[in-house]
Amino acid sequence: MTTVESGGPGLAQERRVVTSIPGPRSQELHARKAAAVANGVSQTLPIYITAAGGGILRDIDGNQLIDFGAGIAVVNAGNANPDVVSRVQEQVAAFTHTCFMVTPYEGYVEVAEALNRLTPGDHPKKSALFNSGAEAVENAVKIARRSTGRDAVVVFDHAYHGRTNLTMAMTAKNMPYKKGFGPFASEVYRAPMSYPLRDNEAAGTKLSGEDAAKRAISQIEKQVGADSLAAIVIEPIQGEGGFIVPAKGFLPALQAWCNDNDVVFVADEVQTGFARTGQMFACEDEGVVPDIITTAKGIAGGLPLSAVTGRAEIMDAVHGGGLGGTYGGNPVACAAALGAIETFERDDLPAKAAHIGEIMLGELTTIRAQHSAIADIRGRGAMIAIEITKPGTLEPDPELTAAVAAEAHANGLVVLVTGTYSNILRFLPPLVISEELLREGLGVLSDAFDAVDK
Repeated sequence: MTTVESGGPGLAQERRVVTSIPGPRSQELHARKAAAVANGVSQTLPIYITAAGGGILRDIDGNQLIDFGAGIAVVNAGNANPDVVSRVQEQVAAFTHTCFMVTPYEGYVEVAEALNRLTPGDHPKKSALFNSGAEAVENAVKIARRSTGRDAVVVFDHAYHGRTNLTMAMTAKNMPYKKGFGPFASEVYRAPMSYPLRDNEAAGTKLSGEDAAKRAISQIEKQVGADSLAAIVIEPIQGEGGFIVPAKGFLPALQAWCNDNDVVFVADEVQTGFARTGQMFACEDEGVVPDIITTAKGIAGGLPLSAVTGRAEIMDAVHGGGLGGTYGGNPVACAAALGAIETFERDDLPAKAAHIGEIMLGELTTIRAQHSAIADIRGRGAMIAIEITKPGTLEPDPELTAAVAAEAHANGLVVLVTGTYSNILRFLPPLVISEELLREGLGVLSDAFDAVDK
């Protein structure tokens, strides 16, 4: 039996590499995993964690790695966050489940009230709670279709929205998310995304956000038609697609077109939400107020919870019983969310994310000056990525990307590879990471580039 070590904020905030990574105990446990767990559930770095907190992950071999992943932007407020832990412990001791659709409880209502208050816009809003980001996106589409009486949904190149049948159809990348799992849901259409690095090369000049929006809208009007369209669903900064930040003006232009054509504008903030980008929600950067916003990941400090929050008249278009699920808005997850939200607001984690971004952009710019394979540095707040290409070109270099990641892993830094072409290193440190650890992690990354180049 594995002993669970004490983690949370009390965990020593220092990198320690005491064995190879993965170490012998992790390798032994991974062999058990291979025998017991379906092969389709794979791991980026097969180290087995016994404690986590601040900016550190401790594995079963005693290695302590700097965490630049945060469980894919989930533990924004920190692993084993005290506000989350105390509320969860109190709730678990009271009751763990009743099903909100059968006998409701206050925690669900409190989370909905907080979301209605925190999300952009001062219009009347309502929320519904679910379990995962994919569930939230799928329910947002259901609500938009019911509200408009239309069927079509538009998504964008490089988008990622989930692993259910509908959200796989909405996701752009084939491998590993879609290959062999069709046929997919119908009435899903794809439009071109604003991708400044690659748009500018293709256009031979700088393509503005407004011009990129005109390109997308033209395709939507020709191939779908506004009168058939229920919703546009877009990540304000794309996540799995490679942390693509659209050019300024792109999102507001799309929103304006939706408003003019009674199309529901859905912001998928599953990865960007809850202080990650230096604001509570990424769409706030340009003052975009979505009709519906989907959230998950950072909402509940690591417990499974997601939400759809939207204009009250849109949310109320669905008949009674049309939304829900056995576990949606579980009382323990709701307690965790209230603890996480308390931390976000009291400790001003959006400001901490902005500060993390300033440090990362500065250090990554220095690394880029020494390595011509880094074609782009982008993102906002504590959601930063670098795109790696063959030097002097925009040809993706997934092999170099994987090699740099592997070198970083071996030296005690958790980084994630992403992007349509698997040539993006993305960085999502917990917002409570110390500046010292953050800079040390960036130093490990710099050394990884040096080692791979040699």
